[in-house]
Amino acid sequence: MWPGLDRSAWLHATQQTRSVCPEPLWRTSHHFPSVAPVTSTTPTQDWALRTEGLTKDFRGFRAVSSVDLEVAEGTVHALVGPNGAGKTTLFNLLTGFLKPTSGRIRVFGDDVTGMAPERITRHGVARSFQITSLFENLTPREHVEIALQGLTNQGLRFWRSEKLLGRRREEVDRLLAEVGLTELADRPTGLMAYGQKRALELALVLAVEPRLLLLDEPTAGMGIEDVDRTIELVRRIAAGRTVVFVDHNMHVVAHLADRVTVLQQGSVLAEGPYDEVRADPRVITAYLGEAHSA
Repeated sequence: MWPGLDRSAWLHATQQTRSVCPEPLWRTSHHFPSVAPVTSTTPTQDWALRTEGLTKDFRGFRAVSSVDLEVAEGTVHALVGPNGAGKTTLFNLLTGFLKPTSGRIRVFGDDVTGMAPERITRHGVARSFQITSLFENLTPREHVEIALQGLTNQGLRFWRSEKLLGRRREEVDRLLAEVGLTELADRPTGLMAYGQKRALELALVLAVEPRLLLLDEPTAGMGIEDVDRTIELVRRIAAGRTVVFVDHNMHVVAHLADRVTVLQQGSVLAEGPYDEVRADPRVITAYLGEAHSA
């Protein structure tokens, strides 16, 4: 969610039809790349995120069923699964856009179950969405300035202080540099490539200084070059943070994730390091069918 902007815009984004994304790379067995991911920091036994029996029902349909999830601080954790597995619903539960039917959610030890999104943000959580929601006529600099202004709780009074304005400009420059948009800072967003717009959205998410970053399909709709650039970008921003992401692209998962949780029909099917999960017969069956697991 953008600080300082109408929250309804973000709520609207979650209700849109899924955007066009690359064909999932689970179609044949050779699409499971074997790559050792780069850990963001040395993992600890402290949990950034834990869920216990997390469940969500919609009028008799169980979208998420008794999910127990543990994400260690300083790691990159992927959520994968076939379409309809419950990944986006789980993300909406974790970030307060949906309230669970039952179960608990803890962030850095604090119980955030049922909290509104803005309250969960105060616990160090930030989320990006699969569908971009930017203002085409604004520049990246203006987007980030608006986001940071919302964090000051001063409204337009913020701009009356030259000292604060100077600090804010430095912060804007830092955030844009972190996502590689320094040279595009003053270009209208509508003239930017799709991958650059996704990078700008990451800058807006980073503006709230999250300890736990949730990324919903960060490479959806990208070409190969943009995908590889996004992998490097996520690696950079993962330093000193915990990242949980959803992605259909197993190339991305293989290069980023320390651990992977596979969802099927709202339940956890498998969990572990990428190379273990990709070889799990249950996972192969879920994606490719019984014939490929025999």
